[in-house]
Amino acid sequence: MKPSAFEYLAAASVDEAIAVLAAHGGEAKIIAGGQSLVPMLNFRLLAPTILVDINKVPGLDHITPDGDGLCIGALTRHHALETSDLVRERFPVLCEAMTHVAHLAIRNRGTIGGSLCHADPAAELPMMALLLDATIVTADSDGAREIPAKDFFDGALSTVLEEDELVTEVRIPALPANCGWGFEEVSQRAGDFAMAAAAATVSLSNGAAVQVRLALMGVGDTPMRMRGIETQLSGAPLTAETIEAAAASVVDAVDPMSDLHASSDYRRHLAQVLTKRVLSDAWQRAGGTAQ
Repeated sequence: MKPSAFEYLAAASVDEAIAVLAAHGGEAKIIAGGQSLVPMLNFRLLAPTILVDINKVPGLDHITPDGDGLCIGALTRHHALETSDLVRERFPVLCEAMTHVAHLAIRNRGTIGGSLCHADPAAELPMMALLLDATIVTADSDGAREIPAKDFFDGALSTVLEEDELVTEVRIPALPANCGWGFEEVSQRAGDFAMAAAAATVSLSNGAAVQVRLALMGVGDTPMRMRGIETQLSGAPLTAETIEAAAASVVDAVDPMSDLHASSDYRRHLAQVLTKRVLSDAWQRAGGTAQ
């Protein structure tokens, strides 16, 4: 199929893009990489009256230090995150996650802002934003606002963005000291959508895990932070027994769907197995010893 007819505008500024969005009352769509939007247009799952191309808008393509954290422009491509020395130095778990995004051709075009706004439950970037406590910065007719990642996703393919709101950048705060990480994903073939994935960070102090983060995707309508399990694991060494218990708790905490690729029961099983792996990897990378 081919998309319905639409107008096209290459915006020269954020203000121009916002003005067009506001003028068309929900009938306009932003296009950047187009890796998710164009297939939806071709299948006529979306039929906007106008596409607003933001690729020529200056200042939206950057990876810059923000204290010990990072500020990442909305037009930054997946491959840039994957290959950035600065990202690898400060957030190696993010670099690892990017290697699992589709195929290289898609990573060369897909943008961080587009992936977050598309909010696919099986996409890596929304889960990483949640895991890393990112803040998503937007602009609209009334100015700018900052939205914590935990408040950004409100359903499958759905966010809290307003009709005239444009994501401009993502800010990621620094990880704590002595922080290890783990990332695991299962798909039928390399480059396919993930059936499930998990990521974790663990900070070590005096032999104990002082800050644990655990996120999952593919097991609900949105990416999920396992905050109860994080609290349960913090304050003591991560042992084989405590990791096993945490992984068992995940089974009851997730509510995956069944589809052509995997049953809900299989996704629960994957969530449990992947949780064990990422917590173990994060603990070891932080310098924790096996117990």
